[in-house]
Amino acid sequence: MENPSAQKLINKIQVDLFKNGFDADKLVADLKKLREYSLEENNPVLTKALRLTYEHIEANGAFLIPIPDDEPIEGEELVTDEQSGTENNLESLEYLFSLFTDLSHKTNLSDLREYNKALQAF
Repeated sequence: MENPSAQKLINKIQVDLFKNGFDADKLVADLKKLREYSLEENNPVLTKALRLTYEHIEANGAFLIPIPDDEPIEGEELVTDEQSGTENNLESLEYLFSLFTDLSHKTNLSDLREYNKALQAF
């Protein structure tokens, strides 16, 4: 995201997550605010990712999506690690936030699309 206020909010979310741990209510509120910035930047992939992420957290009380594979194998399901489907995946959530900061990299946008697919399939 290019908006300086959005960058500050992403940084705040990352710091809160590191210092205070996972707080679903606070995180959902911050993601909804971040989505407003995304709408202004007219980035549909990012806007969808933000919506799907906060809806997922609201529904599950946790972030249960693994980090996407580097090279998805055609015809296989998007499953990347052995982590249980009921454990909060903070490493994956932190990686997702890192993608939000710079979408000019082709791989970041590709990974964001993979997150969108995984969130929709969950």
